[in-house]
Amino acid sequence: MVADEWYDKNGVWTGSATILPDGKIVMLYTGSTNESVQVQNLAYPADHNDPLLLRWVKYSGNPVLVPPPGIGAKDFRDPTTAWKTSEGKWRIIIGSKINKTGIALVYDTEDFINYTLSSGILHAVPKTGMWECVDFYPVSKTGQNGLDTSVNGPQVKHVVKTSLDDDRHDYYAIGTYDDKAAKWYPDNPEIDVGIGIRYDYGIFYASKTFYDQSKGRRVLWGWIGESDSEVADVKKGWASLQGIPRTVVLDTKTGSNLLQWPVEEVESLRLKSNDFNNMEVKAGSVVPLELDGATQLDIVAEFELDKKAIERAAESNVEFSCSNNGGASHRGALGPFGLLVLADDNLSEYTPRLFFCCQRK
Repeated sequence: MVADEWYDKNGVWTGSATILPDGKIVMLYTGSTNESVQVQNLAYPADHNDPLLLRWVKYSGNPVLVPPPGIGAKDFRDPTTAWKTSEGKWRIIIGSKINKTGIALVYDTEDFINYTLSSGILHAVPKTGMWECVDFYPVSKTGQNGLDTSVNGPQVKHVVKTSLDDDRHDYYAIGTYDDKAAKWYPDNPEIDVGIGIRYDYGIFYASKTFYDQSKGRRVLWGWIGESDSEVADVKKGWASLQGIPRTVVLDTKTGSNLLQWPVEEVESLRLKSNDFNNMEVKAGSVVPLELDGATQLDIVAEFELDKKAIERAAESNVEFSCSNNGGASHRGALGPFGLLVLADDNLSEYTPRLFFCCQRK
């Protein structure tokens, strides 16, 4: 959508689509006004039958939401996909902050034009700063299929995710959603939103998920920033890119984290493959893998640890912490192990992709 109206003159920013029961789609997105106030706007596809939804029509009554009292004009952005409440209304959350406390505001609506602000907030975490690109979705406690955003019940956990404007990383936490109170509670406050687990520990930001109703899966998209200068971006006509989409499910073995995997469609991009099976890697050794040259490699690796090493580690009372024990530069009973990629013949240059059992108590 082009930034051509007073309510989005300074930017058409992150939005989220919602599929209505009749199959039609509505889009809520953040606009930065000609006075740099962040507001929420409504748009519809010009043609709901267009599979690519290339053209959009902005609602004539935009904006449909403005910053509420107590919220800064530049601290009100990125609405989520809507989900149904137990009362049959649609509910969204929008990222914000109060001083240095990151928060998710809650709004209910029946027509996506008129909204009621909840008296409380979905969740807040002190000292996390502005919450951008908030996301909220259910995951199954018993199965590996994705769930529609409106699903709730005893066999469901809910994920709250935010992109922290202060450190430019994406964090999530797993917890319990109270539909009546419009509240969400983390299972483990020590790894709450913004202070615990990240989706990705590389350059990965402003991510959103959606429910793929055709294949019954939840798909995660993330934005990969680049280090090019603004001059270089203008010259090439684009900047940064979307990462490979991933499916997301709850790790039902632990219940404490999510599992991610590239969508199955990625496999259709592979031109050829090499299989290496039953390779033994002894401590301190490097085992070469003979591969043809390629501009990109898609590597799937599975490691089986030595059982005796695991037993020895289990019997030890020594605690290993990556932050205190030298990380991957220090060898322990369980690693590091992994792959050396972009390596030359003499191993004078390479990029290590290592795994380690970083914390054991």
